[in-house]
Amino acid sequence: MLRKLIASLIAVYAIAFAFGALTAVRWPSIMMMVSWILHDDVAAGLEAVDWRALGIAYGAPYLLAALCFYASAAMIAGRRHGGVLWYIMGLAAGFPTVYLVRFSDGWWNNPTPAEGAVAGAGIGALLLLSAVYELRKRKPVRVPLAEPAPAPAAQPVAVAPAPELQAEPAAAIVRKRPAAPKPTFVPAAIARQRASFAAHGRRMHAKQNRPITIRLF
Repeated sequence: MLRKLIASLIAVYAIAFAFGALTAVRWPSIMMMVSWILHDDVAAGLEAVDWRALGIAYGAPYLLAALCFYASAAMIAGRRHGGVLWYIMGLAAGFPTVYLVRFSDGWWNNPTPAEGAVAGAGIGALLLLSAVYELRKRKPVRVPLAEPAPAPAAQPVAVAPAPELQAEPAAAIVRKRPAAPKPTFVPAAIARQRASFAAHGRRMHAKQNRPITIRLF
């Protein structure tokens, strides 16, 4: 649990430096665009910009610090070697953050919000360094597995013999006769129609069976 908490705090520093890297590159670009709009001299503005110095001075250290802190958090969470080295490299890469604020003489007596934020972040980073170094010394705790208790010996159980069943006379099998089917109710109209069909069928049958006589004279 402690290892995961420290890895999460280091990841917070990594996210902050990644956001700072994006802001450090974007902010000078925004200010440069504003100067172009105000002075209406785009060509002179392009010639005056040193893009290499802009990328190295503003974005590269913070991006490198973010990557180092991410690697340190991954190493610590995965219980791998190298977490302390990556963290120290991240501190070295993020050290230019101190120069973002000008500390006046006796600033610790009445610090400004910017001075307090930078100083607090630096002190927190140093405390995290001590915690990371202490994690390096800790050895994984091995929890002994509890041996299963021996099962109690099974006691023999006396089983009484089953009583003999007396033969009973076979019961006579009585078969029930099927009941006569009950007449179904047929409406009068359907009954008349059925009778008409039956009479018509009989007439057709009689007509087919009638002998045919042929008169020659």
